[in-house]
Amino acid sequence: MDTVNCQHRELANGGWAAMPFCLQMGNLGSEVSRSLKWYGKNEKRFNAAFNRALELFDLTIECAVDQTSRLKEICRAREEFCDYFMGNSWGTDPDKMLRYYDQFVSLSPTCLIQY
Repeated sequence: MDTVNCQHRELANGGWAAMPFCLQMGNLGSEVSRSLKWYGKNEKRFNAAFNRALELFDLTIECAVDQTSRLKEICRAREEFCDYFMGNSWGTDPDKMLRYYDQFVSLSPTCLIQY
């Protein structure tokens, strides 16, 4: 990942890869939630959250490159996220999208014990 334009420089320099998957997804879900919150309300905040989410998606994809099923899941989640804001041709329900990420947040305390 190009760390010059990176908003999460420390994470891009190895911090993200050191995190357990459920923490990665929980943090990613926070940016997805922010994107949904600001969509159609505040363009500047929406764009910032959207771009941060894409960056975290990409960092997560880099971490999962050797794990085929996880890689497919993350890439599909990224596609769904982008599609929702670019016309929603798949008819994505934002509440269902948030519930997907919420499951990782509920696992985060377990991840912290192991981390």
